[in-house]
Amino acid sequence: MKSADIRQAFLDYFTRQGHTVVPSSSLVPANDPTLLFTNAGMNQFKDVFLGRDKRAYNRAASSQRCVRAGGKHNDLENVGYTARHHTFFEMLGNFSFGDYFKREAIRFAWEFLTVEMKLPAERLWVTVHVSDDEAADIWLKEMGVSAERFSRLDEDNFWQMGDTGPCGPCTEIFYDHGADVPGGPPGSPGDDLDRYIEIWNLVFMQYDRQPDGELVPLPKPSVDTGMGLERIAAVMQGVHSNYEIDLFQALLAAAAKATGTSDPDAKSLRVIADHIRSASFLISDGVIPSNEGRGYVLRRIIRRALRHGHKLGCEKPFFHTLVAPLAEQMGDAYPELRTQQARIEKALLAEEEQFGRTLAQGMKVLEQAVASLKGTVIPGEVVFTLYDTHGFPPDLTADVAREKGLSIDEAGFEAAMEAQRQRARGADAFANDYSDRLQIEGETTFSGYELLDDQCRVVGLYRDGEAVARLEAGEEGLVVLDSTPFYAESGGQVGDTGWLVANGTRFRVTDTRKRQQAFVHHGKVEQGSLAIADTVQAGVDMARRRSIMRNHSATHLMHAALRKVLGEHVTQKGSLVGPDYLRFDFSHGEGLSAEQIAEIERLVNEHILANSAVGTELMDIEAARAAGAMALFGEKYDDQVRVLTMGEAAFSKELCGGTHVSRTGDIGLFRITSESATAAGVRRIEAVTGEQALAAVRKLSDTVARVAGLVKSAPEQVAGRVEQLVARSRELEKEIERLKQKLASGSGSDLSSQVREVNGVQVLAAQLDGADARTLRTAMDNLKSKLGSVVAILAAVEGDKISLVAGTTADLTGQYPAGELVRHVASAIGGKGGGRADMAQGGGADTAALPAALAAVEDWVRQRQS
Repeated sequence: MKSADIRQAFLDYFTRQGHTVVPSSSLVPANDPTLLFTNAGMNQFKDVFLGRDKRAYNRAASSQRCVRAGGKHNDLENVGYTARHHTFFEMLGNFSFGDYFKREAIRFAWEFLTVEMKLPAERLWVTVHVSDDEAADIWLKEMGVSAERFSRLDEDNFWQMGDTGPCGPCTEIFYDHGADVPGGPPGSPGDDLDRYIEIWNLVFMQYDRQPDGELVPLPKPSVDTGMGLERIAAVMQGVHSNYEIDLFQALLAAAAKATGTSDPDAKSLRVIADHIRSASFLISDGVIPSNEGRGYVLRRIIRRALRHGHKLGCEKPFFHTLVAPLAEQMGDAYPELRTQQARIEKALLAEEEQFGRTLAQGMKVLEQAVASLKGTVIPGEVVFTLYDTHGFPPDLTADVAREKGLSIDEAGFEAAMEAQRQRARGADAFANDYSDRLQIEGETTFSGYELLDDQCRVVGLYRDGEAVARLEAGEEGLVVLDSTPFYAESGGQVGDTGWLVANGTRFRVTDTRKRQQAFVHHGKVEQGSLAIADTVQAGVDMARRRSIMRNHSATHLMHAALRKVLGEHVTQKGSLVGPDYLRFDFSHGEGLSAEQIAEIERLVNEHILANSAVGTELMDIEAARAAGAMALFGEKYDDQVRVLTMGEAAFSKELCGGTHVSRTGDIGLFRITSESATAAGVRRIEAVTGEQALAAVRKLSDTVARVAGLVKSAPEQVAGRVEQLVARSRELEKEIERLKQKLASGSGSDLSSQVREVNGVQVLAAQLDGADARTLRTAMDNLKSKLGSVVAILAAVEGDKISLVAGTTADLTGQYPAGELVRHVASAIGGKGGGRADMAQGGGADTAALPAALAAVEDWVRQRQS
């Protein structure tokens, strides 16, 4: 039974059991700073389990793409060396949100395995938590599981996603691979060996663990299950290792061909086959290789694969060629692998080429370290610096060392690595804490699509994180209303500001944010007081909101224009929509040309001038996607979504809950103000609309007019006039350079007449007017060549800056090193200097002290003779 057939059979079975099949969420968790990557099927349902989110269904099933390669769940270093560790895997899961509980979950699992998959019951072993008598009775008395194939465990059967958050007892199902495989049953000696393999974990979600360890009962007990597709595929296909299943066999063969290895059992092939899956899916979900956060983990995965390719003897780029075989294997289930194949290949190839340069640089550093090495062991700190600073793998350092008859200090390297891990733990931005938010009951109805002024009732007041009955004049706090026209910060759009007014009371709203299902108005009571149940007139700052709407609508048009001009690979990586400007981050590998920026502006303004109506429609999420609506990176959507269509012929069609203009002409004018890089493969555009765009054009026009006045030209001819001046400036710079060279070459003869002999040594200390540091170096070379034996220092003054160049011919460097001479003179003029024994440079700022400092050079020579 192929892996794809098992995946489909699972989803079909649970569909028949009344479950809604939910697509896999992104590997980048939506709106969840507690997770580095999606690492379990329940991640996308976390807020549902906590009672903070509602779905249109209370039973769900999914096949979730997962990555475990960083943070708490990190399998990276085990991958390739065990039968079942992966950085990327698929988790089959069924979920109940306050609907069925232990009895039904156990029945579903047993029926699927023994009836649908036809696995013999005598090959399955069941465990429960030591305290869970209810689950034990269901297994033993109702499902008829033999007590001989049943055990109670403690910590292994209590599941939690992090140090805090949803958790509860679990029951696990193991598959017995047979007596010919070493290992004992769960809970016995040898249970960590390979005979009994866990294939399914059923978590009975009952608690929300608090930071102090307290287990708070969840609003509704729920079920979260997970069964690794790769593990059940290995069972169904009669193999012991996950790498022997159909999903991996084609990738292993492709990796062997790409690296040119003749050993099909090489562990490195497993690493490469696993890593092409995680790298490709991460890139397709918008992660870009970088030196921090998720991008850093992706880079580590890619470089680990490349390192193993290097171990197989492959030194040319190969990793990117495996995207096509992966798309062939998994493209039916995940079409994005095919639609984004070219972009994934390009990103991987760029990393391969950069890593090639890293290896070259690392070799230079390593060769220098070996050259200065005392003994036969390369210090651990050197190995660590090569790895941490230059990305040079320690095993390659060890390989080079062996070739030279050396070894590496592995203990020292591990100590340095552990120190880095400690630093990383302390700076971990992905702290598993779900309880750092104020818990606010109730739900706010948003009326701000239609209204900017509305009558509302106060249902919650908070001051200093505590609920209160009243806010008095001068107090800052939070106000929750039953309904509100204020937009709460979301999707990159900032929150609204304005006022809440009632009977002599005035509360200034400085920001609006969403907590759980409530809109929270931040601000201060300017006069009067505000109490629970008060009726207020909520008025949004209309001018500010309209500016925000112009910028938000322009963002959508610009996104569509970027995809049209640059390509379909462009996806949003973040945005900020405020009243003064818009900022948009997007995936693209190189800077935009002036022509591309101009074309993007033209397209956006073309649709603004068309003044077409902006359409909004509530649709089912899957219907919206089927209609071509684009979902934005990192956003979390409900089952019912708002589809925004903008521009002629539906130029832009996206899912968006923000506020927008009613017609594109309301945007007025669109102007890009900057384009830059924010990370490898990510660009940023900032732009303005409406009055701000007019102000930007006016400012540019004023600047052109001022420049025209300076160069004595008409504004429309200023570019040509500036080009002429630039060309003339370059000619003058070249002429100055020629004169300096002439000065330097001619100075040799002039300077020779200033040479003094100090006890048989020719000495020169002179100031060369009109020279710069480069001219001084040239003059020094000419002087040394002409005289053959000399100790010299030359100085040049430009404004309040003094440049020094010292030189000593080879016969005198031992006694009169140039580096010490320049330091001696520089110290006298308030500066510093240094360099080689034959040539050194320095400088200072005390021009008044320069003549005396140069005059003292002869004494410096005499002192070194004594």
